Amino acid sequence: MILNDLEGLGSEKLRGQNANRGVHSQQFGVKLGDIRKLAKPLGTNHALALDLWQTDVFEARLLAILIIDPKALAADEVTALVCANSEMQVADWLSAYVIKKHPNKETLRADWMQAPHPMAARAGWSLTAERIEKTPDGLDLPALLDRIEAEMPAAPPEVQWTMNMALANIGIHHAALRPRALDIGERLGIFRDYPTPKGCTSPFAPLWIGEMVRRQAVATA
Repeated sequence: MILNDLEGLGSEKLRGQNANRGVHSQQFGVKLGDIRKLAKPLGTNHALALDLWQTDVFEARLLAILIIDPKALAADEVTALVCANSEMQVADWLSAYVIKKHPNKETLRADWMQAPHPMAARAGWSLTAERIEKTPDGLDLPALLDRIEAEMPAAPPEVQWTMNMALANIGIHHAALRPRALDIGERLGIFRDYPTPKGCTSPFAPLWIGEMVRRQAVATA
């Protein structure tokens, strides 16, 4: 029934746009806002969420993330979800709505930072980027910069994205390490030529750091 609802909300135009953005899973072409509307009356429905996830349909997995109960998942089940996915939109929602709400997210973060699976590593660096910004106590930031400098050039693209988030957050939020973060970003050059819409901030770390620091200065002036 839910799959029929999703299919009915789909459009060929959006399917084409999603494909151009790199969505390779089976999909219906449903707007993200429509998925959120469909999720709202369902509330938390863990069993349904697991069933939807197993379909491997792009929008069904997004809907599953919105109605799943993160606290009902064992840590190994979270890892299984992360590693069973290859879509960046799904990974981002999984991080925002499931992983960051899981009671064992710090243990998962530490495990995933050493994981060979690219999607687990991506999730680990995403959680690390959040900690760098919000709760950096206990993190060895210079050692993280060492890893970024050594590993980021050869990392898979999906891992590069969240490693770059960690690099930028070190530069933005830790002034003493800012010169080194800027230097690493400049020398590696990753995302230097990333297409950035007008009015948006480039993900190229030196530009990103510079813009966020400028905004901080304006806000505190």
